Amino acid sequence: MNLKEYGYNDFFAAQFAELELPEQLIPGRVTAVFKHVMRVVSADGEHLAKTKSSSFRDALRTDWPAIGDFVALESHPSDTSLIHKVLERKSIFLRDDPDPDMPPQVVAANFDYCFLVNSANDDFNINRLERYLTVAWNSGANPVIVLTKADLSDKLSYYMDQLNAAAFGVPVFAVDSISGTGLDELRSLLSPGETIVLLGSSGVGKSSLVNALAGEERMKTSGIREDDARGRHTTTHREMHLLPSGIIVIDTPGMRGLGIGNAAAGLEETFQDIEEIAQQCRFGDCSHHNEPGCAVQDALENGTLARKHYANWEKLRKELAYNERKNNILLMRQDKQQWKAISKQHRAKPKKKV
Repeated sequence: MNLKEYGYNDFFAAQFAELELPEQLIPGRVTAVFKHVMRVVSADGEHLAKTKSSSFRDALRTDWPAIGDFVALESHPSDTSLIHKVLERKSIFLRDDPDPDMPPQVVAANFDYCFLVNSANDDFNINRLERYLTVAWNSGANPVIVLTKADLSDKLSYYMDQLNAAAFGVPVFAVDSISGTGLDELRSLLSPGETIVLLGSSGVGKSSLVNALAGEERMKTSGIREDDARGRHTTTHREMHLLPSGIIVIDTPGMRGLGIGNAAAGLEETFQDIEEIAQQCRFGDCSHHNEPGCAVQDALENGTLARKHYANWEKLRKELAYNERKNNILLMRQDKQQWKAISKQHRAKPKKKV
């Protein structure tokens, strides 16, 4: 199997060549993540793998292998292979752990495009899109907005106007996976060997989009509930698909709750219109609430800035500030635990006799 078909390029090959690794190790890529094991692809084909315990004993949670990662692999095709090291990532998508005391989770790595999938029905939510855009801009990849079920909507123009207003230059495609509307335009954006990750809530049509791009059924699909237009979970784990066109797709389970983590750069990019207005405020430390000479409040009063857009910006700014404080506390706890372990080891060492 040719790993280049799975996106292995000069960026990763150069890293692998520079590492001082045992000769038996080969490059591989993680193509699926299950509860206790992963699936990898390498020159030896596709098979199961797990981490080598001694290599990841002291590793941070975000340094463990995730779907899309390129790894140094001890290959055992007839058994379970061992992952020794994760190569440097060129992009990464993180989400907050439901447990506030835990660090973020890596959802996917090493993708070129982040497809933010929305559906043209009553589940359309512009605030959710701005949240996804914030995370996507922070990932290091290029965001693309995909509006699915376009042929079923009588409000398509309204949805497209909403998306284009929020996107600030991000490409927006309206597609229908059943009829094929808009798929050719979407395919023209992509080249063989490139990886895309699909992000969106349940029922927006991610699995149907994968099947349409592949030209065959790769993913199970289900309908939507008629009472609220929301879908049922069809993807239960993260999985990679190599399509006949040479495009690589990472599908992820639907996520209604998505924290922005520490995506400060992504927040600035998503709300660049407000950031530009804020530069005109009289005071550099303006909180954009009640200060005199606040350009943001002036824009709200004269209608050049939408209050809903501003409210979502405020909400995500507070979330970002909270996450930064939480991250500092977690780091302090980790440092404290590390020094406790070092002190314990030091006390356990036998004293030299004089």
